Amino acid sequence: MRHTSVPRPSAPADPARYADIVGGITTFFTMAYIVVVNPAILSTAGTGMPFAGAMTATVLVASTMTLLMGVYARLPFAVAPGMGLNAFFAFTIVLQNHVRWQTALGMVFWAGVLFLVVSTTPLRERIALAIPPALRAAAAAGIGLLLTFIGLRNTGLVVGDPATLVRMGPIDHRAAFLLLGIAIAAALIRRENPLAFLTAIAVTTALGWALGLATRPAQWISAPDFSSAFLALDIRGALKLALLPSILAILFTDLFDSLSTFIGVATASGLTAEDGSPINLRRGLIVDALATLTSGLAGTSPGTAYVESIAGIRMGARTGRASVVTALCFVPCFFLAPLAAAVPPYATASVLVLVGVSMFQSMAAIDFTRVEDALPAFVTAVMIPLTVSITQGLLWGFVLHALLYAVVGRAREVTVTLWLLSALAGALLWVGR
Repeated sequence: MRHTSVPRPSAPADPARYADIVGGITTFFTMAYIVVVNPAILSTAGTGMPFAGAMTATVLVASTMTLLMGVYARLPFAVAPGMGLNAFFAFTIVLQNHVRWQTALGMVFWAGVLFLVVSTTPLRERIALAIPPALRAAAAAGIGLLLTFIGLRNTGLVVGDPATLVRMGPIDHRAAFLLLGIAIAAALIRRENPLAFLTAIAVTTALGWALGLATRPAQWISAPDFSSAFLALDIRGALKLALLPSILAILFTDLFDSLSTFIGVATASGLTAEDGSPINLRRGLIVDALATLTSGLAGTSPGTAYVESIAGIRMGARTGRASVVTALCFVPCFFLAPLAAAVPPYATASVLVLVGVSMFQSMAAIDFTRVEDALPAFVTAVMIPLTVSITQGLLWGFVLHALLYAVVGRAREVTVTLWLLSALAGALLWVGR
């Protein structure tokens, strides 16, 4: 009698693994706009930074550090050069302070070294607990205003004026493209579509090409550029005392951003330990610090964990496998520099404005009924866009917080760490006057 083997039914796919794959891809599409937007900001007119080199560095940091976040920290968080810090790098450090972009990269490197030290010692918790929540919220809101200002400037709606400093510019096709991009992105955001920002950029860019208002790329793909910005940092030149305030501003902003992202996203998604703290926070912060350090070496502004990771987590991502998937999705972007360079500035303006809106929402958490809380936060948020400097906003915020708390009789509520930070801020303001 002939026996025939009956094929065994294949084992069902691991639901958790499938969810991580879907979540990792979702996170990538939610934040892929950074591949175009970051090098566009860094290479803005006057910085001298090459677009192709900055884009290669952006993809390199995003792919390697997101992979490390998955393998070492085992968290479903993606990492890439942060919005806000890229504007600070280009507009404040390079253009306003007249620092060579190579030296600015050296500053990013040293900020990463300091961040790594902070992340591996108890100093991390002390600084995190010492910073008033109102100042954290105000810094995020101020950065949002700065990004919005840059977006409006890229569309020509805001221009310089010798009498009034700024004024309304001419309303032309760039303003129309801004409104179109905002409408597209807003409609998709309401539907929780992870392609919202990318679709807005793609549609406005394609329309600009079709109408002859933007130049199409001569070629669609090219080899990665590891010759212009990679390892171009000036480490020694960044060790000038005058540059210390900006290095500390990078450190504190990156630390605030990382802690806010890890704590906020972990709490909202349930990725917390029994005591409510985010799981693997120490490892996550170490990866974040390495991302900043690596960014200086690669040739871009500081890398940080992305709040957009919440989109992938909502799709089921729960482990580091999701970050591995996201990292692999970034790899093809190495070869798309010509396509990204052909995106006109007004096509990314809608993304800058909408990211600015999302960051400005943090102002709602500030208590404006007490002047000792309201004024430092208000000054911090306002100084950042008006001076085009995150440094000035944070330093004045620290000083005013300690001063007003002492004046109103609440000096005992100011921790020793915050007193030291405020004294350091005052010294840095005096040195940089």
